Amino acid sequence: MALTDSVLDELAHRLLTVPGVVGVVLGGSRARGTHTEESDYDLGLYYRAPLDTGRIGELAREVAGPDAGVTGVGEWGPWVDGGGWLRIGASAVDWLYRDLDRVEQCWSEAEQGRYAFHVQAGHPLGVTGFSYPGELALARILADPRGDLADLQRRVRVYPRALSEALVAGLWEADFLIGLARKAVSRGDSAYIAGCLFRLAGVLAHALHGAAGHWLINEKGAVATAGALPGAPERFRARVDAVFAAVEGDPLRLATAIDLAADLVLETADACAMMLR
Repeated sequence: MALTDSVLDELAHRLLTVPGVVGVVLGGSRARGTHTEESDYDLGLYYRAPLDTGRIGELAREVAGPDAGVTGVGEWGPWVDGGGWLRIGASAVDWLYRDLDRVEQCWSEAEQGRYAFHVQAGHPLGVTGFSYPGELALARILADPRGDLADLQRRVRVYPRALSEALVAGLWEADFLIGLARKAVSRGDSAYIAGCLFRLAGVLAHALHGAAGHWLINEKGAVATAGALPGAPERFRARVDAVFAAVEGDPLRLATAIDLAADLVLETADACAMMLR
């Protein structure tokens, strides 16, 4: 059974009693309206340090049972921060810590067109700093007594032109990856080539989203959403699938996969140039 808006609002306001928490949002597919009945509820707990994770743990046990637990800050890695995977009634509810000072810093970098793919367990391409403001831009605010989140959300909903241009300029890496992959064909190194092509697909997806001014906050579904953007190369998703279908130990098949990817790189560069006009 889905959680009602009143239940979510009550939960958000209980979380506000935790020292450090300044606001709570509903994120993910539930906020964007793309969820299914099985989708989790992602609650972003925005805080300013220090965050009382002991009190969050107590609250988790109150609403999700005695076995519920949460992490300390940073225990899930440098770019996911921490939180808890809970079960409230029949629903999976994830609590995700977000340091508001860090979100604001990442927004400042995005405005200047600065980004990187940061190493993080569970994210094979990496986490971009701009995923933090992107999350807030796409979220539904549940509790924000001082208006900190609403103020920042108004700003981050305007996609920075400098970030668009930087992500499109980042297509140089896709060309570089094509060259690296070709050198591995004679060795039949399908694992290495697959790795190059996966990163290439991520670079293309980010460039297309950037050119369109749409936030892309993680790898999941990135190729599909890129292909659905107005102006994206024709049959983008199907063609990326064809690239990976050709990744086998046979050098001829590997060369075919790379050729297909190289065509996509060229078409993506043209598409992005048109979208940025």
